[in-house]
Amino acid sequence: MLIYEYNGNTMKIKPSYTGLATIYDKDILMYLTSSLMNAKNSGEEIAQRIRFTAYDYMVSTNRKSDGKTYIQLKDGLDRLSGTRIETNIKTGDKEIIEEFGLIDSWKIIKESKDGKMIAIEVKLSDWFYNSILSNAVLSIDKDYFRLRKPTERRLYELARKHCGNQVAWKIKLENLKTKLGVISELRTLRFNINKIVELNNLPEYNISIEDDIVMFSRKEPPKESKAPKKLQVHISKKEIEKVARPGESYEQVADRLRKLRENL
Repeated sequence: MLIYEYNGNTMKIKPSYTGLATIYDKDILMYLTSSLMNAKNSGEEIAQRIRFTAYDYMVSTNRKSDGKTYIQLKDGLDRLSGTRIETNIKTGDKEIIEEFGLIDSWKIIKESKDGKMIAIEVKLSDWFYNSILSNAVLSIDKDYFRLRKPTERRLYELARKHCGNQVAWKIKLENLKTKLGVISELRTLRFNINKIVELNNLPEYNISIEDDIVMFSRKEPPKESKAPKKLQVHISKKEIEKVARPGESYEQVADRLRKLRENL
């Protein structure tokens, strides 16, 4: 069990017998969040229970569609379902202790002949689904899924959260260590950060370190500020093919794009 304490607040992350959910298992949550937010922003109805194909998930998260990846997906669902989070919230003289999971349940539907996955169904926990309903989530760059080092992934998430629409964000290395949740010594983290600085692989952000101050700066202006001056009325066939989802007709895609433009 992992325990984090800060300013009188405590978070306990409890594993099941299959182990703790990993940062790679988090890709499943990010994929589901992205799908729900896209539907929500397009004016479509969303639900707490989601059905998707393994192939679409693998393509979206930059994975190979082989037998090993199918097993990893199943194991990831198992860990996400088993991992529990316990928190305490203090308000005046009251303290509320709450425990919740990331997903409530999952199931895989297979074809009877070769045992191939044809669909996966996941029910998100109330806590996670409510964060989507309240728009308490951020979009991420698709190249996030190309990052293979857990530290790089966590650094990108922190930069995405704390930079916001700012040009840059600075943090002391010792405070960054706390936010990363790493248990290694500070000198080890310093070495690893310097290696990441050399590679400069993070999507959207540059990273630098000087005198144990780590700075994240944008590689270009925020995407949120790049709204088109005027939306085109006509939706081309090429545009439809570019954003079509598996199984969608031309009419369905065009209708979805029109609703999105109306919302914009």
